[in-house]
Amino acid sequence: MKKQEILELIESWENLALFINEAGKTPENFDMLMDIALNSTDKKSWRAAWLADKIHDEYPLLILPYIETLILKLHTLEDQGKRRHFLKLLSMNELPEKYYGFLVDYCFTVLSSEEPASVRVHAMQVLYNISEKEPGLKPELALAIEQEIEYRPTPGIISRGKRLLKKLRKEVR
Repeated sequence: MKKQEILELIESWENLALFINEAGKTPENFDMLMDIALNSTDKKSWRAAWLADKIHDEYPLLILPYIETLILKLHTLEDQGKRRHFLKLLSMNELPEKYYGFLVDYCFTVLSSEEPASVRVHAMQVLYNISEKEPGLKPELALAIEQEIEYRPTPGIISRGKRLLKKLRKEVR
């Protein structure tokens, strides 16, 4: 499959289930999909990020070579859909310790921003995951989550926030 064929495939939602299955069998197709998700400026390229997220559900190992690239792409990423899926993928995988500082700054900025709740929830999860390795982050994260729940509550922020706060409060004691 060629890159242009993948672009045409992601135009139609009906074809996506087929591609998910195909990507697991042919990692080269996943590589081309990730190239589109990471580098394309096409208006619908966020679908490639969405599709990578769905493929990750079935074939989680395929995303591992891209973790560092996803992290590095965050600071220049303007597309909210891609940001949502990249943060979600990062929240579900082990992160390289050398990027903790950047990710903590970035995710706290996103968490307290006007981003959609779905993006902020994944940033919150990334922060929690890092706090599991860096326990000194837990009190600051708990405070940030409490503020989000109080001042900018959405169902997603409340649900994930309460779940994470429950864990954080146990761990901070």
